[in-house]
Amino acid sequence: MSIPQSAGGPIGSRADLVAHLEDGSKPERDWRIGTEHEKFVYDLKRHLPLPYQSEYPGAPSIRTLLESLQPFGWTPVREGEHIIGLTKDGASVSLEPGGQFELSGAPLKSVHETCNEVNLHRDQVREICHAMGAGCLGLGFAPTWKLSDVPVMPKGRYGIMRNYMPKVGGYGLEMMFRTCTVQVNLDFSSEADMIKKFRVGLALQPVTTALFANSPFREGRPNGFLSYRSQIWTDTDNARSGMLPWVFEDGFGFEQYVDYALDVPMYFVYRDGKYIDVSGKSFRHFLDGTIPELKGIEPSMSDWADHLTTIFPEVRLKKFLEMRGADGGTWRRICGMPALWTGIYYNQTALDAAWDMVKDWTAEERQQMRSSVAVQGFKTPFRNTTVQALARQMLEISTLGLRARAKMDGGGMSEEGFLQPLWDLVQRGQTRADEMLALYHGEWKGDLSRLFEEYNFL
Repeated sequence: MSIPQSAGGPIGSRADLVAHLEDGSKPERDWRIGTEHEKFVYDLKRHLPLPYQSEYPGAPSIRTLLESLQPFGWTPVREGEHIIGLTKDGASVSLEPGGQFELSGAPLKSVHETCNEVNLHRDQVREICHAMGAGCLGLGFAPTWKLSDVPVMPKGRYGIMRNYMPKVGGYGLEMMFRTCTVQVNLDFSSEADMIKKFRVGLALQPVTTALFANSPFREGRPNGFLSYRSQIWTDTDNARSGMLPWVFEDGFGFEQYVDYALDVPMYFVYRDGKYIDVSGKSFRHFLDGTIPELKGIEPSMSDWADHLTTIFPEVRLKKFLEMRGADGGTWRRICGMPALWTGIYYNQTALDAAWDMVKDWTAEERQQMRSSVAVQGFKTPFRNTTVQALARQMLEISTLGLRARAKMDGGGMSEEGFLQPLWDLVQRGQTRADEMLALYHGEWKGDLSRLFEEYNFL
């Protein structure tokens, strides 16, 4: 989740909020790719998540990890006396509520560049973690930890969310403390381009969930799902999440998204280094001046930008579009996420093909696929086919788009090479979760300590 946003001064009217989103429109030459990925950082000896502070001299901790990244050129972000993030050249490192460690990449021109950034980050984290005895897992859900095992990071917004989440859904604390995701942020050229991309993205998120499904364990046992993270989002806070069927209705655009966001309950307002708890109150009431806790506080565009980061649908609109349907990835698949969506979104022929693929799907069909894919993965039925076949079609469209972009690295490799780990899964017809479950019931003999040893990507 984000560090505090900076987006400008006072809000004059609702039109300013619409203009904030419209300002994201860019000509194709300025389109960029931003990759975000979260991972669980854990103690190699105990297989438990790292606390924020070292428990004894020399013990691994999140704070040590953050501080040790500074010599690589990262600038600290602090909340009071605590370092809670880092920034560098348009990228940032931040902490999820339970210490999940996130790289929010800079906006870059190609999948090659964004994957180089991801790999450089891994190299830096690897050097530090090796020295302090820590490892990293890229999974959608923590496989063995109880909620009581997970530390709480010293960020004011998380205290507010921790108190509010149980009031609005059954899985809120699970989401906060025990999930990880990988996502890609991509641009649009106009309102019409945004609308088509938003609709394609929402329709195909369940297919992406299957492609990246790798969260089949909870507290040391199979949990009955291939993507438990996806299941968690079905009952976290439905006022701010889900498949947004109204995005497919006539008349949808920037104004309609603003009206939706105005009524999504807020969590907080950030002032003078502190978070003011206004959980459950709407931004519309903030604009009207009817929230007692905010008496005398004038709404700003930075407040609006902060609020937009607390809305969690399967595709999120800010000044760009965020694809949010994937479990955190094992290392080779992280770069597959930006490649998959760049191929579809950044070539008009590919985008049109994707729209042709999904344009007659009904809201009920999209929701049914979204609900079923967490359990059935590639085997999820859809009309007279399966999600496995839809995933193959999605990859074919993305390949077409990446090939047309013709962005090569120094060795002459195309961006489409980053899709290969996803193709491998589709050809086998097994998600990564299926593979893990087979190991659990077979070679691992029910011992998930093997997962920490074999899937540590450092």
